[in-house]
Amino acid sequence: MKVGVVGLGYVGLPLALQFVKKQNQVVGFDVDANKVASVNAGHSYIRYIESAEIADAVKLGRLEATISFLRIKEMDAIIICVPTPLTKHREPDIQFILEAGRSIGPYLVKGQLVVLESTTYPGTTDEDLLPVLEDLSGMKAGVDFHLAFSPEREDPGNPKFKTGNIPKVVGGLTPACSAKAHELYSSAGINVVAVSSNKAAEATKLLENIFRCVNIALVNELKVVFDRMDIDVWEVIDAAKTKPFGYMPFYPGPGLGGHCIPIDPFYLTWKAREYGVATKFIELAGEINTEMPHFVVDKLVEALSSQMKPLKEAVILILGVAYKKDVEDCRESPSLAIWESLKKKGAMVFYHDPFISQLPHLHEHTSLSHEKSVALESEMLAMVDVVLILTDHSCIDYSKVAEHARLIVDTRNACKNVDPKYRDKIIKA
Repeated sequence: MKVGVVGLGYVGLPLALQFVKKQNQVVGFDVDANKVASVNAGHSYIRYIESAEIADAVKLGRLEATISFLRIKEMDAIIICVPTPLTKHREPDIQFILEAGRSIGPYLVKGQLVVLESTTYPGTTDEDLLPVLEDLSGMKAGVDFHLAFSPEREDPGNPKFKTGNIPKVVGGLTPACSAKAHELYSSAGINVVAVSSNKAAEATKLLENIFRCVNIALVNELKVVFDRMDIDVWEVIDAAKTKPFGYMPFYPGPGLGGHCIPIDPFYLTWKAREYGVATKFIELAGEINTEMPHFVVDKLVEALSSQMKPLKEAVILILGVAYKKDVEDCRESPSLAIWESLKKKGAMVFYHDPFISQLPHLHEHTSLSHEKSVALESEMLAMVDVVLILTDHSCIDYSKVAEHARLIVDTRNACKNVDPKYRDKIIKA
């Protein structure tokens, strides 16, 4: 098949390469000329994707990228993989989906399949994207062209699960649309799970992420409760997960980050209001997770006070600004909110992240834009008043950190295996 992938980010690029592996021809579409140039030059801009894999696909003539949507008319199928953020009022922002639809619509031809993969609220494909495509193409969805939804399920940095071995949930506007989408993903060697409609497929992704959000909120709340009781929540979780049934471990942290878990639940909350339904459970989970950075700052202040050091005079080294370990993505990272809070309170803050050498321009945390990572040297560790571990990257030597740091506030239980003689200087938060 000839497959067009719109959006060459963390979802689109791995998906394009999976289609290439199974002998399909792929054209990647992106408005970012730098990404297009990188793909065509065989260079990877995503850490866990090897440049050689892209270069081989380009050399074989199975992968190319372009900013011109004129090529859409050549495709058998077009897959939309664009971001779906929230507005500043925490409401769904589907502008990138609609813009993709406006870019695709004029060049659609009969018999093509359009699949939306971007996480969104139930009804987006049928109620928002469909009218744009029909209006600009002059054709009818489900009659002249096929329309389907298949939620992305990427887990960046997870070596166990890749695009090719994660089942794809697929819904369609009509049974024929669903069958066409089934055929598409099967051609990439992916196991397909069919559901009855686009709405059911959209809801499936939201359920998956809301499940995680709510359970993370639960352990975050228990972390606060157990802290007051002088109980180690990490010890309790490790004990509980030995039960072989009826329990699944989730782990607390400094807050939620990334492009899914902090955002997706609010897509359903917003849509539910249209039906007069209150999503109290989801909203409560969101409130608990949002409060975690404040808990971390309070624990940091408490730890510094024990050393007779006021926060406004403290020098702090943050370990990790990525939203999760072993990725180079800082979108919605709680580290940024915590850092900005510490800065506003007068502290001097540095950061080290082996995957993010320099912060990008940050719209919500502008004062941190373009800050650079410092080297994790023994002298730096000894110089700062406290090391604040916010992301537990696997490649960091926590024994070295524990040996040279004066004080450590650990929000990820990253120091669990360090020599017990250093435990007195480690505060869990």
